[in-house]
Amino acid sequence: LAAAASARLRETPPDPAVGAIASAVPTTTVGDLAWSLGLSARQLHRRSLAAFGYGPKVLHRVLRFDRAVKLAWAGVPFADIAHRTGYADQAHLSREVRDLAGVPLGQLIRP
Repeated sequence: LAAAASARLRETPPDPAVGAIASAVPTTTVGDLAWSLGLSARQLHRRSLAAFGYGPKVLHRVLRFDRAVKLAWAGVPFADIAHRTGYADQAHLSREVRDLAGVPLGQLIRP
């Protein structure tokens, strides 16, 4: 299986836009990102689906969620996490965590 995956990667190189999408999604709008990459919003969405399994807005939510969880594991207070990661407030952070993880943040990070 690993050999087949390696052969497939050699035959089909990764999309060069993928790195730009992942790094820019948290800091810009979808329209601005598409424009900066020379793509339409629809092309950006298709490339994001192919690379990540979901569109750029969901990717933004997932990456922000990941940053928030890492801060929570480091012991940062939840209100500070919300502020540092771009949530409107702690309630917004709580809703996003519950939507994406299915449990509250405190329960998610509990050992």
